[in-house]
Amino acid sequence: MTTPPTLHQRPEASAPVRFEYKSRDGLILSGQEWRPSPGNNADKDARVPVLCLAGLSRNSKDFLDVAGHLQACGHRVIALDYRGRGQSSWDPDWQNYSLPVESGDIADALTHLDLDRFAIIGTSRGGLHAMAMATQPGETRISGVVLNDIGPHIEMKAIHRLASTIGKTMEFPDQAACAEYLKQGLKPQFPAFGAADWLRFANQAGTATADKFVLEYDPALAKTLAVMDDGTPLPDLWPLFETMSAIPLLVIRGEHSDLLSAETCEEMLARHPNASVHIAAGEGHAPMLWDDHSQTEISEFLRTLS
Repeated sequence: MTTPPTLHQRPEASAPVRFEYKSRDGLILSGQEWRPSPGNNADKDARVPVLCLAGLSRNSKDFLDVAGHLQACGHRVIALDYRGRGQSSWDPDWQNYSLPVESGDIADALTHLDLDRFAIIGTSRGGLHAMAMATQPGETRISGVVLNDIGPHIEMKAIHRLASTIGKTMEFPDQAACAEYLKQGLKPQFPAFGAADWLRFANQAGTATADKFVLEYDPALAKTLAVMDDGTPLPDLWPLFETMSAIPLLVIRGEHSDLLSAETCEEMLARHPNASVHIAAGEGHAPMLWDDHSQTEISEFLRTLS
């Protein structure tokens, strides 16, 4: 039997700084930055900055814990809220919740932040962005990539599961009710989670208002999945994946993931000459990156890039 992950509170570190920037079509977008503490880690100037990109309906709070760990290791860490997620503005046209438009937003963020060298941690959709960015002609800024439960082949059953929940229930009486809702839908993915873990998860996915608790994304995101069915062909991403063979890669797979299969992970290792895989025990799609083992795997991987 696999041992469940050891979960912990993020280490003592300075608080992230919230920033805003304007997209090329005028939306106000947001993100968070964790800066290395002065005097910590004498070699911190050599540590590669880290860009964190979240999943479809998720936001920069997903990286609070791993960012705190990496900050303590001397890294500058940036996490973005895509348009329509977190603290970023909602787009009046849901069709702009697309990978190409979001790619432009990420490029604008990199310009705003003056990032000319960085590694990427991409969770789910964020990993698709990472693969696309890493294979752009002439792209030399990316030192390495961490793909968190995403690969060149996506299981359709996971798409159906996401489509059945995203945008359907957005408001709750309180955080505890949101946690229970998440538990009912995701318990098979995270069987080791206890009550405190579901509350913690709810805090990442939502926020409290004056009289309710709401998930932090535009429910119109559901329309991006509603157009997909079993007859919708998914793009062949293997050629894209193979193009990034020169970039060091760490793949994280949730032990119970229904989106990234063990077979796909094996094929990724076979096709990439500088890749390794870490299995997040007791977790599914997508691993939370709360546990010591996953955080250490990421920081050690990043250390090899410095």
